[in-house]
Amino acid sequence: MAGKFRKCLTLCCPCNHPTEDMAKNTYEDAIAGLKKLLSEKGHLEGVAAAKIKQITAELGATGGEAFDPVERMKTGFLRFKTEKFVKNPTLYGELAKGQSPKFMVFACSDSRVCPSHILDFQPGEAFVVRNIANMVPPYDKIKHSGVGAAIEYAVLHLKVENIVVIGHSCCGGIKGLMSIPDDGTTASDFIEQWVKICMPAKSKVKSEASKLSFAEQCTNCEKEAVNVSLGNLFTYPFVREAVLKNILALKGAHYNFVNGTFEVWSIDFNLSTSLSV
Repeated sequence: MAGKFRKCLTLCCPCNHPTEDMAKNTYEDAIAGLKKLLSEKGHLEGVAAAKIKQITAELGATGGEAFDPVERMKTGFLRFKTEKFVKNPTLYGELAKGQSPKFMVFACSDSRVCPSHILDFQPGEAFVVRNIANMVPPYDKIKHSGVGAAIEYAVLHLKVENIVVIGHSCCGGIKGLMSIPDDGTTASDFIEQWVKICMPAKSKVKSEASKLSFAEQCTNCEKEAVNVSLGNLFTYPFVREAVLKNILALKGAHYNFVNGTFEVWSIDFNLSTSLSV
């Protein structure tokens, strides 16, 4: 079920990155080819040496350029303005008057899983909340009030018609949850306390999938944690009321960026749709 995983950052699933091996093989092949050529045509050694020196200098200069975050944001905005903003005056003119998104989306803060890119949402289509492991805490006026305020605004003021909680492959937050010792001790100031929101998901996976590998358990937990968050949404009175009135639908989803699939299921927790790209 877990499939093959690519190499991830800290807290992500341990695996090999196929592009690294490919790059290494390509480099070694190029060196071997150059050696073979020079063994056959020795008179080209001087030319080859000059070329190698030139390439080395160019690579050194490229590697020495410091990353400029302001310049990156500037060029990014200019590209957005010329390619999208200027070319869509009607859309951005309407957005200047207000927003009426159909979706509220809970997604992970992971830089690889931006929901607007994955689902091709246009500006104004989705009201998005992103946090570690895309979790929704239960209703509480004191704890996690920032999430509560976002849900309240989306449901009561924006009148969204759908709330979607999207989990994803190689989730570091879920691995962190699955790695919390049985005695509950923590090693961070915030992360583990936050992911404990979905402790019921961990308990279910440990109980029902104990024979699976840790990586497979994490994959299962990525989806079970979405279900816990969907259940937590029902603890918000205005969410429950809107669902009972059939003016709001809750859905779970899981994006696998390793194999390019996106699954969607309903609040009854039955898998209903699977899309592959």
